[in-house]
Amino acid sequence: MSNYPRDEFDAVEENSARHGVHRSSMEAQGRSLMPLMIVGVAALCVGLLAFFIMPKILGNTTPPPLVANQTTAAPTLAPTAPATTAPAATDSATTKPTETPTSTPTAEATPESVVDKSVTVAIFNATGVPGLAARYAGTVQGDGWVVSQSSNWGGQPQNTSVIFYSGLEQKANAVALGGLLNITELVDTAELGLPLAVVLGPGA
Repeated sequence: MSNYPRDEFDAVEENSARHGVHRSSMEAQGRSLMPLMIVGVAALCVGLLAFFIMPKILGNTTPPPLVANQTTAAPTLAPTAPATTAPAATDSATTKPTETPTSTPTAEATPESVVDKSVTVAIFNATGVPGLAARYAGTVQGDGWVVSQSSNWGGQPQNTSVIFYSGLEQKANAVALGGLLNITELVDTAELGLPLAVVLGPGA
């Protein structure tokens, strides 16, 4: 054991509570932390109890809000029956275009198209051949026409046979006579004062 001279730190009482400066400070700090640790553990236990137990207690007393929302919203989600469309037969009256009966156009009777064989016909011979007017008169009468006279032509000489008619109302009669006598020259004039007049010219 080394021999050192004694100093003031060597004079320590035997029954003294101090064992050194560092020991006393550590013991004081250990004693001061113990209450805080106890309070922290207690608070942690209370928090755990509140986290796990309180939801169960509250869940037994009040119904979950989600279940209530599902029960009230269920009737609105019920499938609705599809809308039925009207049969096509009922729409045919509105969609199908109405067909109006069409009548075939008929030729209306006009003065130009009606042949009236009761109209008198005068026949004139401008050829100088005797009996030619009488012969044509027989042909015209045989077709149902009424011959008012048959004689020689006293007017201007004619280069060909002509049928004179007075007005549009006699045109159809002139056409019919032309077809009967094979005369194509038709002239509308009122100078003769006759409704129909057949003038036989060269070649008749």
